[in-house]
Amino acid sequence: MTSPGSGYRSPHFGEKLALAVKAKRTPAVVGLDPRWRELPDELRSQAGHDSRESQAEAVCRFCEAVVDQVAELVPAVKVQSAFFESLGPEGMGSLARVIGYARQRGLLVIVDAKRGDIGSTAEAYAKAYFAPDQTAPWPADAITVNPYLGTDALQPFLEAARAAEGGVFVLVRTSNPGAPEFQDLTTVAGKPVYRHIAEWVETQAAATAGHSGLGMVGAVVGATYPAQLEELRGVMPHAWLLVPGYGAQGATAKEVVPAFRSDGLGAIVNSSRGIIFAFRRPEYQSLSSQRGWQAAVRKATEDMIAELREHTPAGRL
Repeated sequence: MTSPGSGYRSPHFGEKLALAVKAKRTPAVVGLDPRWRELPDELRSQAGHDSRESQAEAVCRFCEAVVDQVAELVPAVKVQSAFFESLGPEGMGSLARVIGYARQRGLLVIVDAKRGDIGSTAEAYAKAYFAPDQTAPWPADAITVNPYLGTDALQPFLEAARAAEGGVFVLVRTSNPGAPEFQDLTTVAGKPVYRHIAEWVETQAAATAGHSGLGMVGAVVGATYPAQLEELRGVMPHAWLLVPGYGAQGATAKEVVPAFRSDGLGAIVNSSRGIIFAFRRPEYQSLSSQRGWQAAVRKATEDMIAELREHTPAGRL
């Protein structure tokens, strides 16, 4: 890898993301978390029965319809693999189809798989998502990874991502209520665990920083802990921050402000349930009944974009 600050010339994920965010003028990312029981009634009824095959097909059609609504609005989608994995082989086939469709529509695809293992096992996981010739079964632009097992668990993902011009987001300070139990534990060095992970991420991000000043290694930092979000933006100036917690988990645009650089880059903000199931939200039900659930998805995305532009540095993009 290049030394920090020397610039990384290959078009890795960090640079692709910067270009995409600038082109769409928003850091909004739509999360595809297709819970079967929450799909529109019309899709579930068309499926006819509750077999895994029919559910997987309905999930695929749902996600593709969401992509159709948001493709011209946002730079990326975040696909939660768990909801596809729960449907068995049929679901994993749908995951491949959804990834392919989103990329066909010009979106970057982040697969939220939170992988983390060692040695040949990590290499095998990495090959599932990254291949230089884009022949991976689920060809992601970036994936989320768990650092708990240490750097030897992360290195295979970094190497595979680098070869495929992709990226990784390392879990640093997550948005869930139980996050402080382990992540906030203070070590003998006087810093919480999440701070050590963040410093490692910054080393990797700085070493791969491109023209945007942002590298191919990023961090997942939740919006539900704004104090830590502000702290970690300072610790990782060269890292993209993937910020969950906006919308259904309670955070607003004001809570995500610290994630950004002053120019509006440096962070992408994910919303999943609040967007894809917007037709169930009271403020969009009238629109949904008049123009279909897809219209609610689009309007919720537009509203998120507008809120981020009004209240965060994203308005400077």
